Amino acid sequence: MIKKIITVLLMTFLFASGAMANTPKSSGKYKNWESFILTTDKGKICFAQTKPIKRAPAAIKRNESRIFVTFRPNENVKDEISVTSGHAYKNSTVSAKSGKRNYSFFSQGDFAWLLDENEEKKFIKLMKRATDLMIKGRTKDGAETTDHYSMMGFTKAYNTAKKTCS
Repeated sequence: MIKKIITVLLMTFLFASGAMANTPKSSGKYKNWESFILTTDKGKICFAQTKPIKRAPAAIKRNESRIFVTFRPNENVKDEISVTSGHAYKNSTVSAKSGKRNYSFFSQGDFAWLLDENEEKKFIKLMKRATDLMIKGRTKDGAETTDHYSMMGFTKAYNTAKKTCS
């Protein structure tokens, strides 16, 4: 759980402050996905990320949405999947759906994660085969948000991030 909180703080810091000295560097752009590397005092952090191709409802003001797959070798973290829908989640489940497959994420603040490594491995297999993915969450006010993601380029971005941090 502590590692999850560290990830929230790190991702929030990385993308909330555009002008920082130690910014992530792209290690490859692959269709809708991109991989990055960041060097910190705790070592390398590598991740693949994408933004949604469609967000609804348009009337709700929120920050950017993203899906991340993160690797932090010095902390023995690999294949950590996190999502943010650009708002603080209501204390409820965030869901992901592709085809007939459904996954539940637990949320804390602006981020949500899968429950364990086994779910993460299954989800990565799904992401490699999928063409699209839909994430649904609820704002603190209870409004439902839906983000549609393209999985085009995921496998190459994932493999690049994984290799960069191995």
